[in-house]
Amino acid sequence: MNLMKIFISAFLINNVVLMRFLALCPFIGMSTDEDKSIGMGLAVTFVTVLATCVTWPVYRFILEPLGLQFLQLLVFILVIASLVQLVEFYLKKAAPGLYSSMGIYLALITTNCAILAVTLDVINNTCSFTGKPYTFIESIVFAVGVAMGFLLSLLLLAGIRKRLRTSPVPAFLKGTPVLFVSAALLSLAFMGFSGLVK
Repeated sequence: MNLMKIFISAFLINNVVLMRFLALCPFIGMSTDEDKSIGMGLAVTFVTVLATCVTWPVYRFILEPLGLQFLQLLVFILVIASLVQLVEFYLKKAAPGLYSSMGIYLALITTNCAILAVTLDVINNTCSFTGKPYTFIESIVFAVGVAMGFLLSLLLLAGIRKRLRTSPVPAFLKGTPVLFVSAALLSLAFMGFSGLVK
């Protein structure tokens, strides 16, 4: 039951984009259509889950026992950058269309603060439902929930952008301003999930 609560909390209640306001650059940049949103969301999901699977044991079994906790940020960034390189190589070979459409945003996954936030959250925070540090399985469930929340927010904004193309938007709001207004309204809607899990 705790795993489901952790997932729902990361997915909806503490949505990484709409409630914590992380990863706004790819959120705005890659939500131009559903295909790009899905591609970016899946790439971020892969990197987030794999980064959590690697950084949790590295921290718990190497850095912590050796008293090298101060190196966690450096080690985590190196792990994330390596995983993004793997994703980039794979997409370049397997899906060249998606690779070219993602452009610079693929490289920006390396510096995506949401991925780094997940790896730091599972190490530095305790589970709000158990009061204990996240276990390995809880960490993975948390990472999947955050990544799926990121994908959901991308798809929601992509759908809104599709509607905005045919909507009468005032001239002073056209472009990025109306996207931030839409994101703010989405964020307000997501506040309604705050009492979903106790």
